Amino acid sequence: MALLAQQRLTASARAGRPSRSRVVCPAIRAEGGKVKIGINGFGRIGRLVMRATMLRPDIEVVAINDPFIDSEYMAYMFKYDSVHKVWPGKVEGSAEGFFVEGRKVHTFTETDPTKIDWASAGADIVVESTGVFTTIDKAALHQKGGAKKVIISAPSNDAPMYVMGVNHEKYDPAKDHIISNASCTTNCLAPLAKVVNEKFGIKEGLMTTVHASTATQKTVDGPSRKDWRGGRAVNGNIIPSSTGAAKAVGKVLPELKGKLTGMAFRVPTNDVSVVDLTITLEKATTYEEIMAALKSASENELKGVMAYTTDDVVSSDFITDPASCT
Repeated sequence: MALLAQQRLTASARAGRPSRSRVVCPAIRAEGGKVKIGINGFGRIGRLVMRATMLRPDIEVVAINDPFIDSEYMAYMFKYDSVHKVWPGKVEGSAEGFFVEGRKVHTFTETDPTKIDWASAGADIVVESTGVFTTIDKAALHQKGGAKKVIISAPSNDAPMYVMGVNHEKYDPAKDHIISNASCTTNCLAPLAKVVNEKFGIKEGLMTTVHASTATQKTVDGPSRKDWRGGRAVNGNIIPSSTGAAKAVGKVLPELKGKLTGMAFRVPTNDVSVVDLTITLEKATTYEEIMAALKSASENELKGVMAYTTDDVVSSDFITDPASCT
């Protein structure tokens, strides 16, 4: 990978699904030291949030709301996953409820967030993963049911946005009761941009994401009024699309506001996306110096958020990888 005269760099990074984005976990702990959370929307993100929490002894899902599936179907969808495979533990669903590893999880089937009794279930924090209630006012409806904090698992126009490894230290538990975890693309792009900007300075940049298919796409051509190309069949096309990730980076890294722009291509793969970042740098440098900076960050301040490899890998090698950026 060569640098041009204007100190232009092209770097690639791996973006996970939105459901695998790391979340800022507000400091609320119930008796026993566990963070008690509820999940609104048991789709791709909701189910994978629960899978992730099952690997964390300090977090427990105590309630799930989804108006479109009952407990039996909920158990089936959680246990069997085409991408992340069969859940190895014990999962049961019946008229008596939804049970994971022998523990009953409260379930609701409400379309109105104000009718979800999060308090009775013991849920202090709600993961809002429907993709519908993404503004402060809409997400605040969960607080009427007893939630103390709400994490929106998508970009938001007005909620404070936090990305792990980038600006999570600015989270203020005293006033930040509703926050956004941004998008999967932003969680990949922001750590990369942060390291490069701190070490070498970014004048301007263009981001292109080659993005795996999502739940809103169609298996055959169908109507999509907002984005006509988005209505085309997912399996037979590379579909140009818009992305707000570059703009979102300016929210979590104010020093880069207005410096990055971007576009997306949706491709027919089930999981794992790529961010290609082309930038003009402030300082003269070499490819080796940039890679050394990224490797150092992955082993130190961004360990667990950013990973580094020189292996000849492909996208499927990163399925279920917890890192936001590789």
